[in-house]
Amino acid sequence: MTVLVTGGAGYIGSHMVLALRDRGEPVVVLDDLSTGARNAVPADVPLVVGDVGDEALVLRTLAEQRIDAVAHFAAKIVVPESVRDPLGTYGANTDKTRRLLSAMVGGGVGRFIFSSTAAVYGLMPPTPTSEDAPLVPASPYGASKMMSERILQDAAVAHRLRYVVLRYFNVAGADPQMRTGQRAPGASNLITLAVRAALGVTDGLDILGVDLPTPDGTGVRDYIHVSDLADAHMAALDHLGNDGDSLILNCGYGGGFSVREVIAAVKRVSGRDFPVRERARREGDPFVSTADARRIRQALRWTPRHDDLDRIVEHAFNWERLHGPFSGTASGRLQAS
Repeated sequence: MTVLVTGGAGYIGSHMVLALRDRGEPVVVLDDLSTGARNAVPADVPLVVGDVGDEALVLRTLAEQRIDAVAHFAAKIVVPESVRDPLGTYGANTDKTRRLLSAMVGGGVGRFIFSSTAAVYGLMPPTPTSEDAPLVPASPYGASKMMSERILQDAAVAHRLRYVVLRYFNVAGADPQMRTGQRAPGASNLITLAVRAALGVTDGLDILGVDLPTPDGTGVRDYIHVSDLADAHMAALDHLGNDGDSLILNCGYGGGFSVREVIAAVKRVSGRDFPVRERARREGDPFVSTADARRIRQALRWTPRHDDLDRIVEHAFNWERLHGPFSGTASGRLQAS
């Protein structure tokens, strides 16, 4: 099965590319390289540089590369940016997903894996959060993904299209073999920020919100290793390849760690201390976000291999130390919530 990976030069997409390549599946990457890195795509993987919203380009790629399935990672993912620029977020995430689906229908490609998010559940979902929880997104980012899910569901009813929607919780870590990892200088996930603070890239880390209704006052998140997430996508691909029904599934481990617990883990694993400052909470962030992950384990027979906070931190730390985007110490301040 030949798979088109949109956003395959980015953080999560590049791990999916490696998972496909490791299993001998033909893979093609479509990425505009606005945030992705050309060197994240292996030299033997075809790279089409272009916009996922360009229907003519997508149609041509589907035909020329004989694509059987699409895994769609290309998106704007930063919550505060979505609050500042909602129209840009809806354009990139919702409208371009619609355009991609339109090209797939036109090209006769009927298998689709969609990267969604736990942000569709809003600020105070029931925890652990099941796939049946109400969708009340608190940011344009979450709303853009919720709208994309609805477009996908409607398109699947009208056309020969089957899908797996994977709602990510907090993705972190790096390929254990150090072939790819987080390359973006502006990455906003807590573990990357804390690791960069431990490495002296900045002068410390800001905790955004210490008065939340949680045991230690800081946000609680379900952290999933990026390689386990790639394995979940591979399981979804197999499900669709075996004519499985369309599914919406959470991607998480079913437990959570607070910001303070993650910072302690980074200090413990790295053996390095760094300043931590307390700041006001950030608009649009949930207080607690943990997955009810039973459905994905049952439906896809998915079993995580890296369900350990220290291991996730270790892989993130090793990647940043060896291959991260910073070659020296930079000034600045990192923030976490």
